[in-house]
Amino acid sequence: VRVEALRLLADGVSAREAARRTGVSDVAVGWWASLAGMHLQRPRGGLARPWPPPSTSGSYRLGLAQRIVIRCRLTDRVSLRRIAAELGVAPSTVSREVARGTRRGHYDPGWSQSRAESLASRRRPGKLADGTRLRSVVVAGLNQRHSPQQIAARLRIDHPGREDLRVSHETIYQALYVQGRGALRDELRLEKAIRSGRTSRIPRSKLPAASNKPWLAGAHISQRAAEAADRAVPGHWEGDLVVGPYGRSALITLVERTTRFALISRLPTLRTAPLVADQLATMIQTLPAELVRSLTWDQGSEMAQHRRFTIATNCPVFFCDPHSPWQRGSNENLNGLIRDFYPKGTNFADVTDNDIAEMQRLLNTRPRKTLG
Repeated sequence: VRVEALRLLADGVSAREAARRTGVSDVAVGWWASLAGMHLQRPRGGLARPWPPPSTSGSYRLGLAQRIVIRCRLTDRVSLRRIAAELGVAPSTVSREVARGTRRGHYDPGWSQSRAESLASRRRPGKLADGTRLRSVVVAGLNQRHSPQQIAARLRIDHPGREDLRVSHETIYQALYVQGRGALRDELRLEKAIRSGRTSRIPRSKLPAASNKPWLAGAHISQRAAEAADRAVPGHWEGDLVVGPYGRSALITLVERTTRFALISRLPTLRTAPLVADQLATMIQTLPAELVRSLTWDQGSEMAQHRRFTIATNCPVFFCDPHSPWQRGSNENLNGLIRDFYPKGTNFADVTDNDIAEMQRLLNTRPRKTLG
């Protein structure tokens, strides 16, 4: 929530609006902004000056959002090792980042991001820049099927004392794989630049692949109990949101896979992850424990705090594959029936809870061919 609020501020949204969108107080947003080194025009206004400075081209292992996370978690007195686990990087990466990004006794994510971008911008052409003699020698060697290691070693032997004709094999690999998306490969007469034929490197890190949806870890639909698939045992639910215009209102819809029994509730405010988790818990807690075995959802960010829901209800959550609505087909069918009552464009903030309850009653008492 902190990171999302600070992202909104960086995008030019006022502190009051950022607080409304994330479901927290504007005092909290102002406090988080001061911790991150942001300066507001007034307590509830926008930024007094752009933050961070405009970024240059290039990509970095740690971006602004990750640096904000580091600042927030340091304020919470969380260990560097735990911060690294949350970000999916090595502890040494976080340790070096904190050491480099600390000034005046505090870690400053905005200043650290600007510093990293400034240092990453090249102020001189690379060794293998277009038009250099070294580049032509390297291309000639590759065309003779010499490996980058062989080319680098022969240059030291054939041109002793010529620093302008020295290059490491790693620099050649970078030119083949990375720089200009491998523009050096375009100058070769060969079908493949190196013997393996690869155009990108195989990652050697033992860390898990970085993900922008870390909440999916360990909760894939393949890990759901087998009894849920054949619908023989009741208690396995499918869920989703039916969203109003501009995403400012929504319904939470749940359907039980065996009986097709539906639960529908309005979201009182915006569809933030904490509100969705709490509202889902309120809906599920009205049921007997034996009818709450699992919940299947799509990969929407509104379920980013599904563990909060699981702790409150003891009901695990599982996520479908991307673009696979058939994996929760009963819920897709229910949402289509709801659109028969409330077509697209309906603002659910204007619909009463009594109207929602009546729609739920009608849907749960309709004859079902699949149930006989």
